[in-house]
Amino acid sequence: MGIWDTFSDIVEAVTPWSVVEAEAPAETQQEETAETESKSEEAEEATPEESSEEPEAEEEAEEEEEEEEEEEEIVDPKETLEEECKNAPQCAPAKHHFDECVERVHQQESEGGAQEDCVEEFFHLAHCASECAAPKVWAKLK
Repeated sequence: MGIWDTFSDIVEAVTPWSVVEAEAPAETQQEETAETESKSEEAEEATPEESSEEPEAEEEAEEEEEEEEEEEEIVDPKETLEEECKNAPQCAPAKHHFDECVERVHQQESEGGAQEDCVEEFFHLAHCASECAAPKVWAKLK
């Protein structure tokens, strides 16, 4: 904590127009403390046998929630359609040039050092794939 932080804290403490805080955070803290207190009271009332069964039930519930979250993951249709379009006949020339470039670069790297990269070919292939996939994506969105 620097001297300026200390000075600003002192000024805030002394001034009558200090920062006004909203009431909402205090209410949520009260609710959280009330929930925590009720849970602790329930835990105190439980017998030792019941308390040993509760963690297992909680673990099972957490596992079920994790599985539901995993199942709810949505796959982006644009990515799958672009992958299909990269292998489509209309993008075959761009894919051919990209593959040849990749082979040349691998060969140059094995001989000593790559003198080129395949950025231009990659962008041509990506452009072709996105143009091919765009109408299909819009059709799925409608």
